[in-house]
Order: sequence, then C-alpha cells, then structure tokens
Amino acid sequence: MPSLQTLIAFFGVAVLLALTPGPDNMFVLVQSAQRGWRAGMCVVLGLCLGLVGHTAAVALGLAAVFAASSGAFTALKLCGAAYLAWLAWGALRAQADSPDTPPAASAEPAARAPGALRMVARGVVMNLTNPKVLIFFLAFLPQFADPARGALAPQIMLLGLVFMLATLLVFGAIACFSGAFGTLLQRSARAQRLLNRTAGLVFLGLALRLATAQR
Repeated sequence: MPSLQTLIAFFGVAVLLALTPGPDNMFVLVQSAQRGWRAGMCVVLGLCLGLVGHTAAVALGLAAVFAASSGAFTALKLCGAAYLAWLAWGALRAQADSPDTPPAASAEPAARAPGALRMVARGVVMNLTNPKVLIFFLAFLPQFADPARGALAPQIMLLGLVFMLATLLVFGAIACFSGAFGTLLQRSARAQRLLNRTAGLVFLGLALRLATAQR
C-alpha cells in the first residue's frame, strides 16, 4: 500500500484539483443554486460514485483499452454532451414559482424538482460520460502507486478513494454555500428566472465543451 506520506501528498494535490474550476464543480455550483444544498449534495455523491467507476476501470486496465479507442472516446463524450444539452433545455424552459404560492397549491415545483436518487444519478451520469476524467485518472493515479509496495490494483483503488474524499469535501462545501445563496434567490420570481436561464446556458456551454473535447 502507498506510504502515509504519499497519501497525504496525494490528498493535497486532489484538493487543489477539486478547487480548480471545471465542469464537475461548475455543475455542482449551478445545481445547488437552482435546487438547494441538499440536491447539490446528492449530485456530489453521484459524482463521487462516478469516480469509483473510473478508478475501477484504471485498476482493472480497462481505461488503457478505452483510451486507445478513438471511437469509444467519441461515443462517450457525445452521450455526455447530449445529456447536458437535455439538462440545458429543461433549465431554459423552467418557470419561476411565485413566492406567494403555498407549496401544496402548485404541482409545478414537485414536477420540476427531481428526487434525491435522480439527483445522484445526474452526478453519476455527468461523471461517467466524461472521457476526459477517465483518461486523467489513467495518467494521474499510477504516478502515486509504487510496485515495490505491493500489487498496483489495490493501491490505485485506495488512491481513488482518497481522491473521492477530497472531492466530497470540496464539492460538498461548494454545494452548501451555493445552496444557501440560491435559497435567497428563490424568494424572487425574477431571480428564479435569471437563475434558470443562467443554469441552462452553463449546461449548454458544458455540453459544447465536452462535445469538442479532444483526447
């Protein structure tokens, strides 16, 4: 297994990477502002579960096979881009709720607010359909694994779990702060409309970025 010093250094690097602006933390930021910190934390959980999938792929050697296939890379990124475009369409079409309307008197908010499992699923799909994350893990994780300290697969899985912990802490903080700010905005129908349009444009921008990504 990796030494304690290696794990501490790896955790520090993982925290810095999680803080670096990118598609995943932007996704958490927007979803939390739009739907609240609880929904944002569900998205964070889903993103972390996706990291487990990427880590397992690297440990089992599947990532190397995938990275060598341009067709698989293209297919996966287009699926991810299509999913983000669909989320953008939903956000752009979303209507603001009147702050004076009691929650029980309107079925629209319930229709627009996905449950916890659906928000977790959004995070999983967002992460797993981004081939750049898989290729990054393929290049990044093995650098901290030492063949002299035992089998590489268990070391890579442990490193993936440490990376997931760093992601959970950083993205969780983003979800809480963004969710608190979004709660204030939800009190104004005009602010809600602006937030929905902003979310739609962000999702659309992420979709275009993923669709044009190169290996």
